[in-house]
Amino acid sequence: MWRAYSDMKEANCKNSDKYFHARGNYDAAQRGPGGAWAAEIISDAREGFQSFIGRGHEDSMADQEANRWGRSGNDPNHYRPKGLPHKY
Repeated sequence: MWRAYSDMKEANCKNSDKYFHARGNYDAAQRGPGGAWAAEIISDAREGFQSFIGRGHEDSMADQEANRWGRSGNDPNHYRPKGLPHKY
């Protein structure tokens, strides 16, 4: 998940947030049930904190949808925005 976050910051690509949420959760889930569990805990905590500080509820719910998508083993490229370099 940290790699996906670092790549998101490096890419600095508009509309790529959901892709990196899905990719981080996908990568964690590929490590087994413990990875999927940790990804869920981290994702829920992050989105809970974002809601607490006043970030939009709709955006948080969309992030959680992308998180669940990736954790379920679905292809993160479903959320890939146009213009995101292929190295990500």
